[in-house]
Amino acid sequence: MVIRGKVWIFGDDINTDLIIPARFLISSHPEELGKNLFADLIPGFSQKIERGDVIVAGKNFGCGSSREHAPLAIKGAGISSVIAISFARIFFRNAINIGLPIIECKEAKEIGAKEELEIDLKQGKIRNLTQHKIYDIQPFPEFLQELINQGGLLNWIKENKYV
Repeated sequence: MVIRGKVWIFGDDINTDLIIPARFLISSHPEELGKNLFADLIPGFSQKIERGDVIVAGKNFGCGSSREHAPLAIKGAGISSVIAISFARIFFRNAINIGLPIIECKEAKEIGAKEELEIDLKQGKIRNLTQHKIYDIQPFPEFLQELINQGGLLNWIKENKYV
C-alpha cells in the first residue's frame, strides 16, 4: 500500500476544534465536513489542497474532543494521510476506524511544506522525493492495511459479513 502526495505543514497540539470548528458539525458527511477543514486556521484550506495531499504535523495532533468528525473532515477533503510526531490516542483510533492512514514519525519536523512524499505502509518507509531522504516508520500490520483499503472498520465488517 503506497500513498503519494504533497505536504502541508502544521505545528504541535492541533486540536479537533482547529481541524473542524464546532459550528460546522451540522453534518457527518465527510465531503461536507471536508469543505471546512481548518477553516479558522487557514481560511479556504480545502480549496487550496489537491486530492492525495498529506498533512505533516508535530506533537499531539488531534487532541481535544473525541468526536469522529475531525478525521472524517480530513478524509472528506481528500487528504490521503496524516504524519505527525505523535497523535492523541482517541484521534488515532477514530482515524483508523474510518480508514484514514495516520503515521507516527519522530523525524516529521524534517519534512518541509510542498515537498513530495511517497509512503509505503507495508514496508514502513516514508520517502521524501524532494529531499531524497527515507524515514523508517512502523509498518502497518496486514489487518490495518485491510481496514484502510476497505475504507474503515464498518466497511471491513460489512465486507467480511460480520453483520
